[in-house]
Amino acid sequence: MNDSPTYLSGLRLIDRRVVVVGGGHVAQRRVPHLIAAGARVHVVAPEVTPAIEGLVGSGEVTWHERGFEEGDLDDTWYCIAATNFPTVNERVSRAAEARRVFCVRADDALKATAWTPATGRHDGVTVAVLGNRDPGRSARVRDEIVEEMREGRIAARHEQGRTPGVVLVGGGPGEPELITVAGRKALMDADVVVADRLAPRELLGDLPTDVELVDVAKLPRGRSAQQEEINRVIVERALAGKRVVRFKGGDNFVFGRGYEEVIACREAGVPVTVIPGLTSPVAVPAVAGIPVTHRGVAHDFTVISGHLPPGHPESLTSWPAVAGLTGTLVLMMAVQNAPAIAAALVEGGRAPETPVAVVCEGTMPGERTVLSTLGTLADDLETQAVKPPAIIVIGEVVAVAHPESYPQHEPAGT
Repeated sequence: MNDSPTYLSGLRLIDRRVVVVGGGHVAQRRVPHLIAAGARVHVVAPEVTPAIEGLVGSGEVTWHERGFEEGDLDDTWYCIAATNFPTVNERVSRAAEARRVFCVRADDALKATAWTPATGRHDGVTVAVLGNRDPGRSARVRDEIVEEMREGRIAARHEQGRTPGVVLVGGGPGEPELITVAGRKALMDADVVVADRLAPRELLGDLPTDVELVDVAKLPRGRSAQQEEINRVIVERALAGKRVVRFKGGDNFVFGRGYEEVIACREAGVPVTVIPGLTSPVAVPAVAGIPVTHRGVAHDFTVISGHLPPGHPESLTSWPAVAGLTGTLVLMMAVQNAPAIAAALVEGGRAPETPVAVVCEGTMPGERTVLSTLGTLADDLETQAVKPPAIIVIGEVVAVAHPESYPQHEPAGT
């Protein structure tokens, strides 16, 4: 029989007894979903995987450390026979049939009274796919449907619940694929997108044609004036009943002035939520193959804005204190002031031979890494024609990633 007719139905298992017979990898995959559904999960098995044992220890699962007994299915609503022994699974199946309990069999779907579909969930909608006992096909179809939903291509935006307000979305370091799923969905659901120049620009081309795009780069110049205008725009559009996405590169709260926008929304009574992005001072070095920490080399890292030079009256950074740190330093927005910063670090006690990596246009097609030291950084930036955007990594982790360029450095732990 190639086609087995089935009737799909959603089970509400909250506070209902569900029995899983077997403690191996099949059970390990099924149990978390049952817990998420609110079931009272009982696992019957002489042994269980460490993952299931962890769920037992946390009180989320009851473990009967023995073989299966027919009475295990008394007062049970649903069961899964997931042992490696067909004879045991058959006993479970017969006991379930006698008690009118639907039973999934991991070893023989044709002898089961229920099948487990490939399920996915997005925005309050659960998708279940049964591919005629072909779990691989079911999973692939499930993944395609959920991905289409996440991308906004299934379920029209204006058929969804429209909640006015502002969502701050961090777009990550620049590569479009590095935005979070939640961030991409928010973009596709927006009525208005207010975008930074460093936000992943290819994603803006995917916006529906009726979405209003506000280019921040075209707002009035001047740092404070520009931020005040951004605040005004997002609040004004939200108060007009629009769903506004404030879209920026990196993460909203790492030198992104995101919390200023949160304050502006709250003062105006506008609902505001935050979807974090991959933070560039960690993600960009990682993509370039440089760890910001490494066992035995650097147990901490410090992220510093370099948009103001050492000694500037508005700077909040104590560069003598920074020079005394032993961990990795990551500088953002620092290309222009990097020579002065390097000199301040050397003056404060950092060795001129300290390795430095400048990652230019991280994650983007023009990405390149310029290797240097504190003592030669000023010259190297000039000869290599380094321009923003770039992230500067200072410390022995650079030598860990590029030992061939720093032969005199033999950091511990490598």
